Amino acid sequence: MTRIKALSLLSGGLDSILATRLILSQGVDVEAINFVSPFWLCMKGGCGAAEAAKQLGVPLQVVSVGNEYLKLVRKPKHGYGRNMNPCIDCRIFMLRKAKKYAKKIGASFIFTGEVLDERPMSQHLRAMKIVEEESGLRGRLLRPLSAQLLPETVIEKKGLVKRDELLDIRGRSRKPQIKLAAEFSIADYPCPAGGCLLTYKEFANKLRDLLRHRKRCSMADVALLKVGRHFRFGENKIIVGRNEAENKVLTAKKMRSDYYFEVPDVGSPITVLQGSKTKKAIEVAAALTAFYSDAKSDRITVNFGRESLNKSTIVSVPSRVKVESLRIA
Repeated sequence: MTRIKALSLLSGGLDSILATRLILSQGVDVEAINFVSPFWLCMKGGCGAAEAAKQLGVPLQVVSVGNEYLKLVRKPKHGYGRNMNPCIDCRIFMLRKAKKYAKKIGASFIFTGEVLDERPMSQHLRAMKIVEEESGLRGRLLRPLSAQLLPETVIEKKGLVKRDELLDIRGRSRKPQIKLAAEFSIADYPCPAGGCLLTYKEFANKLRDLLRHRKRCSMADVALLKVGRHFRFGENKIIVGRNEAENKVLTAKKMRSDYYFEVPDVGSPITVLQGSKTKKAIEVAAALTAFYSDAKSDRITVNFGRESLNKSTIVSVPSRVKVESLRIA
C-alpha cells in the first residue's frame, strides 16, 4: 500500500509539535514547512522548528518571506490585531505557500497546530473558516488538536486520518497540551510567550512610523527596527545603538548615503542618520549621540561622516524631556 503523506506547518512551538506527533502516530508520513521573517522571534531555548523536526524525525523545508509579505503587513485585507499583527492574512499567506509546496512533494493534506479559541484574532471559528476559504483549502485543512470540535474535513471523510483519534482541545489554557506532551514524552519545548514582534506595541510603533515615512521599504529596513533606540526628526530617522553588538550592526548595515556618529575617546553609541543631511538634522543626531555617551561635559565633540568619521561638531547635551519627545515608542 502507498503510504499517505501530509505537510505540517511546524513553528517549533508546542502546539505544532503535538499536532505533528498526533499525525505521525496514525502512520502518516509527514514533512514539515517553517516560515521565517524579521518579524518572528526565536522561541526561548532556541529557534524551535529545526530542533523539533529533528526530534520528530521529519524533513523540514524552511522558507524565508520577503517583500511580498511586507506588502501584506502594510495593508492587510482583514486588518490588524491589537498592534500591527495581521494574523488572519498571515495565516492565509503561509497556507497558500504551503499548498504549493504540498503539491510539489505529493502531500495529500496540510495540517497545523491551531487550537480553537486559543488566539483571539485568528483562531476563533469564523476566522478559521475565512483562512480555509481564502487559502484555497476549504474542508481540506486539518487542525488535529481541535478537530473533534470542528466540521469534519474531506481528509477525515476519506479515511486519510481517524477522526476519533484526533482531539477536542479548546481555549487558552495550556494544561491539555502539557499533559499530552508528557504522554508523548516530549519534555523539551518552548514556552508559549512571544513569537511575533508585530504584537509588541513598541515594535509596531516603529514599523508604523517606517511605513508612514517611506513608500518603498525592504526587509532590511524592517530588520533594523530591532536594533537600537529609534527617533524621528521630521523626515529624518535617527537610530542610536544601545551596546557594542548593536554598534557593530549599525556600522555594518547602514546605507552608503547615511551618516554615522560617535563621541571620540569615551564610551559612545554609534548613531545612524537617515534622510536629508541638513545642518539641524546633523545637530540633532550628534546631540542624541552625546546624550547616550559616557562624556561628562556640557559641550561635547561628536565625530561623524559617511565612509569615515572625518567631520566633527560640538553640541550641548539635550534634556531627557527633549530626547523622549523625539523617541518613536
